[in-house]
Amino acid sequence: MRYLTKTRYKLGIECPTKFFYTGKEEYPDQTEEDAFLNALAEGGYQVGELARRYYPGGTNIETLDYAEAEAAAADLMKQNKVVLYEPAFRFGNLFIRIDILAKDGKNLRLIEVKSKSFDKEDSFLTKAGKISSAWESYLQDVAFQKYVLGNACPDCKVSAYLMMADKNAACPVDGLNQKFRIIRDVSNRKGVRVSTSLAASDLSKKILFEVPVDDYVRIIHQTSYPVCGKDMSFSELVAFLSNHYEKNQKVNPEIGAKCAGCEFVCTPEQEARKLKSGFKECWKTVLKWMDKDFEEPSVLELWNSRKKDSYIGSGKIKLRDLCRDDINVKAGDRRGMSASERQWLQVEKVKKKDEKVYFDIDGMKDEMAQWTFPLHFIDFETSRVAIPFNKDKKPYEGIIFQFSHHIVQRDGTVEHAGQFLKADPGVFPNYECVRELKRQLEKDKGTVFRYAAHENSFLVEVHAQLEDDPRPPDDRDALCNFIRSVTKSNDWTGTRAMVDMCELVKRYYYDPATHGSNSIKAVLPAIMNSSIYLQKKYSKPAYGAAGGIKSLNYKDWIWVKFDKDGKVADPYSLLPKIFDEEPETSIELLSGDDELREGGAAMTAYCRMQFSEMADYERDKLQKALLKYCELDTFAMVMIYEAWREMTVQG
Repeated sequence: MRYLTKTRYKLGIECPTKFFYTGKEEYPDQTEEDAFLNALAEGGYQVGELARRYYPGGTNIETLDYAEAEAAAADLMKQNKVVLYEPAFRFGNLFIRIDILAKDGKNLRLIEVKSKSFDKEDSFLTKAGKISSAWESYLQDVAFQKYVLGNACPDCKVSAYLMMADKNAACPVDGLNQKFRIIRDVSNRKGVRVSTSLAASDLSKKILFEVPVDDYVRIIHQTSYPVCGKDMSFSELVAFLSNHYEKNQKVNPEIGAKCAGCEFVCTPEQEARKLKSGFKECWKTVLKWMDKDFEEPSVLELWNSRKKDSYIGSGKIKLRDLCRDDINVKAGDRRGMSASERQWLQVEKVKKKDEKVYFDIDGMKDEMAQWTFPLHFIDFETSRVAIPFNKDKKPYEGIIFQFSHHIVQRDGTVEHAGQFLKADPGVFPNYECVRELKRQLEKDKGTVFRYAAHENSFLVEVHAQLEDDPRPPDDRDALCNFIRSVTKSNDWTGTRAMVDMCELVKRYYYDPATHGSNSIKAVLPAIMNSSIYLQKKYSKPAYGAAGGIKSLNYKDWIWVKFDKDGKVADPYSLLPKIFDEEPETSIELLSGDDELREGGAAMTAYCRMQFSEMADYERDKLQKALLKYCELDTFAMVMIYEAWREMTVQG
């Protein structure tokens, strides 16, 4: 029997058509390969285990067999008072496993544990009294569980709670996170091993707290849901979803802006292996599209647009279908393109089949005239964990464990001038990181560059950490002054505030090859394919070579390599493997991925160095891979700058 579980229910309310694709090998699910989501999942395992420590003495139902798990829970529920971990309950073809269930007579306390953070000032509702979209998925999860449990145990009163990380709770001890280690069993299932050294003092101050959610669950249960042209009650919706899932019946798709995030898509390599794209099947069904239609950009690609559902609803599916009035183009109040002007540029390029790069030479020249040499390019690798590594730190406080730093001189000389990596277990790296960044940047007054808001946001957060620290370092004032000098916040604008290259992209540069994305991972390969200057300079082993560009991690490296189609390969695809000859199991132990291409992978690697047991050589290999990964991030910024500089000269 195919049961509707809470995970499948949440998938169904997001898009019921996905039921037909989930769990089938012929429909690849891209979320399974998402390093960032995997890192969050690992944090969830740890939070779940910590939550159990706040409800000690419970019985864990480990079996994965549906019938066995249900029978075990039913037997234990005969007790008047009991705490259960992962108990299973079934109502018809609905099946749930509850994180923690506390039974006291006829009163059942349903506790859903989430690794999300919560502030007592946060609200689950909008000003209009509706469930906030930020909390919708979490509350729907609990609502489904309470519905099933209430029907499975009709003689009991069910009270529902979300247990989450308390944003304002200070960790009582050092090393709490490290006492919950991620492990894999013989079946390669992830789990948590709790240290035998876990003591009462570790749990003396709770960093998780329970929020009663019955009132919000009631709103969900009383809401009407439009599905397939019909308004359904909550119970009707559940029956509709469960019946379609049980019978493996495909729900007629309804397309919209939500399709942009569909996980059931195929990479070119997967399509070559004849795997299927659920996304394409839906769009073919609704729009009667052929394969060639997907070769044209759709409105899903339109950058920064909130009108995609409106466009699709009016039958304007492809970018070429839009007109200037659809975008409502307006000039901005600063140099360069406004957001709407950039949107229209993206549409206009498609309508005219114009693949040429747009570059506002005069605007960029004006920007460059304000820069002071030498130019500094920095990038951070960061983490946030629900269970802090250090005493007095709060859940999800920002951690900067790594940075890379490139310098470009007025004469064009480039060097990888510095870096920082601190991944020692239990060591809070932020102050040492900022101290080293300060040392490297204070040698001159050169302009500092970042890509997007990430570095600015984390430095401002470290400033707050320094101010709030009950045991501050001796150089707190100097570190705070430095942070204020290179950042912007609501309270200050630094005299040397970092220049955001992503904002420069948005205002002065657009390459149709990016398909509207401003991510450095999209901009870099695009600009390398359009810049003859970059192709000539970096098709030789000049990076990390004697007499070439100084590198701290690469030797005689070639950044420009052409693929079989004559295009420059994405430099991130050239990153060396963590291990050259080591067995695959060792690679899995360290990072869950044999290449570090995403920030999520770097975050995962750092966290595992905190709480995983590994040999010194394994740690060394992983640190070297992280250093190479981060160095490319700042060198990517340098290459983009170099291409722009040459374009201003040639123009």
